[in-house]
Amino acid sequence: MIIGGGTRISVQSMTKTDTRDIASTIRQIKRLEKVGCELVRLAIPDKESAKAIGKIKKAISLPLIADIHFDYRLALLSVEYGADKLRINPGNIRTKWKIKEIIKAASQRKIPVRIGANSGSLPKHIVSKYGGPTPEAMTETVLKQIGMLEEMNFSDIVISLKATDVLTTIQSYKLVSEKVAYPMHLGITEAGLPEAGIIKSSVAIGTLLYMGIGDTLRVSLTSDPVEEVKVAYRILKSLGLREYGPDLISCPTCARCKIELLRLAKQVQRGLSKVRAPIRVAVMGCVVNGPGEAREADVGIAGAGGYGLLFRKGKILRRVEEKDLAKSLLEEIENIVGQ
Repeated sequence: MIIGGGTRISVQSMTKTDTRDIASTIRQIKRLEKVGCELVRLAIPDKESAKAIGKIKKAISLPLIADIHFDYRLALLSVEYGADKLRINPGNIRTKWKIKEIIKAASQRKIPVRIGANSGSLPKHIVSKYGGPTPEAMTETVLKQIGMLEEMNFSDIVISLKATDVLTTIQSYKLVSEKVAYPMHLGITEAGLPEAGIIKSSVAIGTLLYMGIGDTLRVSLTSDPVEEVKVAYRILKSLGLREYGPDLISCPTCARCKIELLRLAKQVQRGLSKVRAPIRVAVMGCVVNGPGEAREADVGIAGAGGYGLLFRKGKILRRVEEKDLAKSLLEEIENIVGQ
């Protein structure tokens, strides 16, 4: 897989299993693959984890990224056992000759290296210089890392500038993108639980993508990594950058709504869980405006008291009893997808 260079924006995640538990890690990667994950990162905290890469690779088809901190020898071992990409933090490896050994190994195997800054782990002298983990501090940190790797004649670089703060993240990526042209890995670090993390990630990543910045992304959530992938695709889909399964739209309801729209929408959502076609589905609460407001939907329903209308591309197909609305809609979707 190629990152950057005009290729489509790729979606990645990170396993949350103990990498040494090879069976569990493989199972999680296969779950990620099923929902469209295109690269997967593994934490490599020790030698046993690095050695597990080889066995994991034999059982899966996704490129594996080895996530290394502090110990340069783990990066070398990860390369030896087949890592497809490295993520290192030069700031916590520190010694230049150790970084040079990592870059030498990556060059020999022709694998890329992601470097970058996290707002919580910037060099102390840079934080002091700027009075905190500001966008300028993030930018200087990353540019110094890039300069060091370029001195080693290495340019197969991916950059990240992650902060927990949305505005710091956006401004940091913007500043660096004005100075270098390396591919960029987008994300909010430690975004939190889904309720807040999805919002923060969507605002930051969505804004950057709209600005034309970003080549690959990970939505970092304190949750199942499968959810990370689904949210990433929803962000890309909302901007018209990737197609990914059905798009369910529904009205917020008002006094005109005479059906249990929330229950109905959830029924339809469950029924769509296995549909992969990029079909737009509308669940509307009233027959007065429903078909008109959702005219761009491929198919939809609009409820009334005790019944509803099934429509397709704004054209009414038939009247349906309320109890059969979800079933009728899902059957129509099956007919469309099967065509």
